[in-house]
Amino acid sequence: MALDRWIALVFITFCLAYGYLAFFTMDAALPPFMQRNPVWPSTFPKALSVLGVIVGLVVLLGLEKPDAVKEPSATDINYRRLQDYKLGQALLLLGLMVLYALALRPAGFLLSTFVFLFGGSAVLGERRWAVMALVAALAAGSVWYLVQEVLGIFLRPFPFIFGV
Repeated sequence: MALDRWIALVFITFCLAYGYLAFFTMDAALPPFMQRNPVWPSTFPKALSVLGVIVGLVVLLGLEKPDAVKEPSATDINYRRLQDYKLGQALLLLGLMVLYALALRPAGFLLSTFVFLFGGSAVLGERRWAVMALVAALAAGSVWYLVQEVLGIFLRPFPFIFGV
């Protein structure tokens, strides 16, 4: 079985487990006044799980592929030649994302987001350090302002040591 079908099988399994949780366990703790609502907190997860199973079945059964077997194009990923791709950059970015998630609370949003954006652009090959710093600072500050001030959602801007 091809790699895309194995991934589809894992995806279907995940969607079935997610659907089980959405259909059978999420609604058990609803208070009585919410049980009469037309839209419940589990409505979106239910729809996501059903759509995920449908999409996974389409890939698993090969319905998305045309009948004629075509030659792979240059833009298709060939899983037999993974060493030709930049896996180091991808794995480094994934590691940077994990570090960002772990540093978000102790370092604060502004510092951790700045370091993540600056480091991510360096990993991807950007070498204009001043531009990287300016863009990372503006992006982190803008997103913090929109979330904190416009949406009114508290987002700790600075590390715990500043007490803010």
